[in-house]
Amino acid sequence: MITGASRGIGAAAAHKFAAAGYDLLLLARTTADLDSLTTDLKPTGRRIESIGLDLAEPATIAPGLEDLCSRGLTPTVVINNAGVAYTGSLAEMPLEQWQRLMQLNLSAVFQVCQSLLPRLRQAGGGHIINLNSHAAHQAFPDWGAYCVSKAALLSLSRCLAVEERPFGIRVSTLTLGAVNTPLWESENVHSTFDRRAMLDVERASEALLYLAQQPATSVVEDLTLMPAAGAL
Repeated sequence: MITGASRGIGAAAAHKFAAAGYDLLLLARTTADLDSLTTDLKPTGRRIESIGLDLAEPATIAPGLEDLCSRGLTPTVVINNAGVAYTGSLAEMPLEQWQRLMQLNLSAVFQVCQSLLPRLRQAGGGHIINLNSHAAHQAFPDWGAYCVSKAALLSLSRCLAVEERPFGIRVSTLTLGAVNTPLWESENVHSTFDRRAMLDVERASEALLYLAQQPATSVVEDLTLMPAAGAL
């Protein structure tokens, strides 16, 4: 299962996992983009189920996941990729933007995990992979809300790993430096970072597949992948 699957890292991961023989459960806000991705993936011969789901709307998450999982596929790997960024000082950030960012980057991950844990436990295990950012470890001016959300996501992942280990559920964090994705084209993000120096989505999707393919007897708890140029 991949959230935020229609573009960027999510779409690249969908292609990578399908090529590796995985069936896919895909979530994204825009149904048209999901339909296009599903069409692109048809030649792989894998089974693909998708649903348009806005993770910014808390009340829709559990019912949407129930719908998706009722179609005959049980997730064994859950990739929480969806997220958002806003730039601006903490002193001037509107509460509405703060709350939306925390919902998408943190609370939605909690809700997805909480909704799927009973299925993973019943199946005897599974693997949750949360995409995170180097911003969880380093403060950047005008990225305060984003940094806070990613630091909290790191703590959520660690706590979840400890609680779910007895049920055979592994939790990994993929910590990424700047990745060249459509996020940088958002009207809410103002940055002078050199996108040519960023990681590309192929490297990120390869790292996700590497984490997912570890044997059930081991887990990579936190894999960090940075651009050669370092923190931009």
